[in-house]
Amino acid sequence: MYFNVRVYGLLINERQEILLTDEQEHGCRFTKFPGGGLEFGEGLTDGLKREFIEECNTEVEIISHFYTTDFYVKSAFNDSQLISIYYLVKNISPLAFPLKTKAFDFDGTGHSLQSFRWKKLDDLKAADVTFPIDQYVVDLLKNEA
Repeated sequence: MYFNVRVYGLLINERQEILLTDEQEHGCRFTKFPGGGLEFGEGLTDGLKREFIEECNTEVEIISHFYTTDFYVKSAFNDSQLISIYYLVKNISPLAFPLKTKAFDFDGTGHSLQSFRWKKLDDLKAADVTFPIDQYVVDLLKNEA
């Protein structure tokens, strides 16, 4: 057993919509917040900024820490224990990727696919995201609204 540190950004636009990513990988489809695994030797905020550049071709500014996992969660993909850290972020460069209006609307084919879409915070439900920690974060977001 080992730890898997993940870092995610909660990007909310001026229309009170949050950015979601739909992905297909390892033969599974899932919806989550943008972000991913921390690389060895990397700090949390640097890792999140790198993930946004890699996934979204977008630079972000970290606004504030939102939540860190405080309960046990086993990874859906291996035997690691997940520790996920969420930050509120804002984009400091224009969003330079196609935005979709429906889930899993991928361009192209392959083993690893990704698309992005906005979801109104008022309409966001825990069931809109796949993984337990993200679902918990949705409930936290809804309770703060």
